[in-house]
Amino acid sequence: MVTAREAALLSLAAGRKNGAWPEAYLDNLIKRENLDRRDAALAYRLCYGVLQNMALCDFCVSRYSTVKLSKIEPAVLDILRISVYQLLFTDKIPAHAVVNEGVELTRKRANPRAAGFVNAVLRKIAAEGMPEIGAKDDTEYLSVRYSHPQWLVSLLLEELGREDCEKYLAADNEIPPVYAQVNTLKCTPDEAAGEIEADGIAVRQTVNGLELTGCGDPSRLAAFKKGRIYIQDGAARFAAEAAGVRPGMRVLDACAAPGGKSFAAAILMENRGSILSRDIHPKKLNRVLTEAERLGIDIIRTQATDARVFEPELKDSFDVVIADVPCSGLGVIRKKPDIRYKKESDLEGLPEIQLAIINNLAGYVKPGGTLLYSTCTVLKRENSGTAERFLAEHDDFAPEPFDLGAVKSDTGMITLYPHIHGTDGFFIAKLRRRKQ
Repeated sequence: MVTAREAALLSLAAGRKNGAWPEAYLDNLIKRENLDRRDAALAYRLCYGVLQNMALCDFCVSRYSTVKLSKIEPAVLDILRISVYQLLFTDKIPAHAVVNEGVELTRKRANPRAAGFVNAVLRKIAAEGMPEIGAKDDTEYLSVRYSHPQWLVSLLLEELGREDCEKYLAADNEIPPVYAQVNTLKCTPDEAAGEIEADGIAVRQTVNGLELTGCGDPSRLAAFKKGRIYIQDGAARFAAEAAGVRPGMRVLDACAAPGGKSFAAAILMENRGSILSRDIHPKKLNRVLTEAERLGIDIIRTQATDARVFEPELKDSFDVVIADVPCSGLGVIRKKPDIRYKKESDLEGLPEIQLAIINNLAGYVKPGGTLLYSTCTVLKRENSGTAERFLAEHDDFAPEPFDLGAVKSDTGMITLYPHIHGTDGFFIAKLRRRKQ
């Protein structure tokens, strides 16, 4: 049997070798090994925790190790990280147990000859705790303390200020809440909450949706199987609401996969009207149709296409165009902690791609219709920066204020933050095309 710590270790190794977030590997491993809910939760926590706090864990190891980090075998370093995370961030596991587990894991899953080294390092950390982070400035300190790259910390300090920057970074390292949105085509929020509670899951009704605690895999819930709920962060639902869709409208969701905004729009439209859900990846659209069927939605059709390519037959034909464009994804770091390790140079071309997409999609909006621009990032250059560049080139569009109760904007644009709104980091801009 694979233990929770072994599952976390194997998943970190898989992510390192594949260059990808190891969630899918961990999901499959837990199912294959039939880990119970408690062990599965620990495996997820350790894997997430290490990715969320890797720089801090490495800093701690480097202060107590006689071997440079670059010289430590990858599997041994991962074991040290898993152990340090437990010593620094958990209080239910005794320190001596963490040390012993780390040593045994080294003997079983890494280099047995490194067991003495692991034992010595972990004993020092257990005895002396976190060393002081000596940093030359706020950027370096926050980068180590919250394990975010210095280039990102520098940008956030400039855009948010010291206090909000630290709160945002801290929120990125918290356990993200799971929100279910209610399919009001089939039930009320109270009915959905009651059915989820009957499955033994704690539910809290919030402005961001039904907050589920300890649900594990939500697809196993009866309410999910019956199509009464779907999993979506409140920020994405707010974007669909801000678009102002109504029954009978013709809607284009131009970058639709995995389909959450299409579903939210269809429900707001009471399953009346039409939604064209498009994406550049055909395989992802298959999931959109499968989920729509589960939810009892039949007004969605899908089409694979590049949102940057203009199609004359669609000119001036949609009441609402939703453009949730490709972005850096930095607003969902708390759910996908590996995103923070992207190189800044890999993200520099995104604003141009975003602008090309909405420049093209603008031609599909009817006079008097709405273009809803959104991203799951918090950087101004991808958000208000792109929206303002678009408006400078399109004098027939103007931002329109919106008030959703929990979220409102007098300027027609808003950035949502996890430490302020409890949602993913997200940007929404509602742009109205003037009537001719």
